[in-house]
Amino acid sequence: MPHTSRSIGRALLGGVVVALVSAACTSAEPSSPPRGSGTTAPTTQSPTTASGSSSSTTTAAATTRAPVAQPAGPVTLLGGIDIAWSVAELPDGSALVSERNTGRIHHVPKPGSGGRATVAGRLPITRTEGEGGLLGLAVPEDFVADPVFYAYYSTESDNRIAAVPWRDGTIGEPVVIFSGIPRGRNHNGGRIAFGPDGYLYVGTGEAGDTSLSQNLDSLGGKILRITPDGDAAPGNPFGGSPIWSLGHRNVQGLAWDSRKRLWASEFGQNTFDELNLIEPGKNYGWPEVEGRADDPDYVDPVAEWPTSDMSPSGIAVGPDGAVYMAALRGQSVWRVPVNADGSVGTPTRHLQGVYGRIRDIRFRDNRAWITTSNNDRADRLLSLPLSAVGVG
Repeated sequence: MPHTSRSIGRALLGGVVVALVSAACTSAEPSSPPRGSGTTAPTTQSPTTASGSSSSTTTAAATTRAPVAQPAGPVTLLGGIDIAWSVAELPDGSALVSERNTGRIHHVPKPGSGGRATVAGRLPITRTEGEGGLLGLAVPEDFVADPVFYAYYSTESDNRIAAVPWRDGTIGEPVVIFSGIPRGRNHNGGRIAFGPDGYLYVGTGEAGDTSLSQNLDSLGGKILRITPDGDAAPGNPFGGSPIWSLGHRNVQGLAWDSRKRLWASEFGQNTFDELNLIEPGKNYGWPEVEGRADDPDYVDPVAEWPTSDMSPSGIAVGPDGAVYMAALRGQSVWRVPVNADGSVGTPTRHLQGVYGRIRDIRFRDNRAWITTSNNDRADRLLSLPLSAVGVG
């Protein structure tokens, strides 16, 4: 196992002097090449708009506040981005957005606050070509007490994760807590998210080397589970290893439902993209299988799509309990209803072709937030009515 972490006391980060690091980066991700098709019969729904609901609250003195107005249609919260890759919410209602090709962190104020989006700083990425750069962001639950967030990004030699101090709308000097994740032109993974257990989950890719996914001595093609200091989390299935599951090709979406089940999106190659229900220690088959195989050695996906319809990146669990998947090549948001036993119903397709390639999705204040990924240096963070993505 390569050296992967440098343990730190997160409390020490509060004294770090702000030091913003710049990195030159202009290349854009190439469009996906034509790939094979499979068979599904999805339901397609045209985009819709609807007024968001409003509510009133009563104070202790029995006085009623005016309802907070919700916009009826789409709103651009941030524009002119060179691949808006990840959205991470802060406790005050504002959000951080990672710009893949430049390494910049954007701070988007809470909608309705009257503030303007600003650049909070830049992380020391190495951006050459392909899919590397500044990728996932994650905010821990104790952010208010210890204002540090986490970022996954590419260097000349690897992909790594840093703890990044936050102070008054700017970032401090990043402290690398985990390194040695394989980097390639493609398949860099990059999604990070804190689970209900307080540990950081990391989706990695096999960096174009398919042999890594089945190799427990490699961090490539895995979902990892680590502590906020970068150590293997206690209770991991392979002893002191950070590996949580294996046999992945390129994981770019992680989300938990109300039952604390972990869902992950998976890029296929020539046949099927996947939605997987993740269990510790399980093998999800790549490169031996792609899509459903009914092979007892591997876990089948709960849903699959022809690669022309999907190419999934970020995912989120919506207010209705369904899994929502941002589709790049498919240029859509897919809604996947989830049953109590972990099986899924018939997926439906929304926003097809309206905004182009969609990279990430989040749900905030009775709205759906999406980021576009069209490689035109004009990508956006948009706020949409819930009905636009199929929340009924």
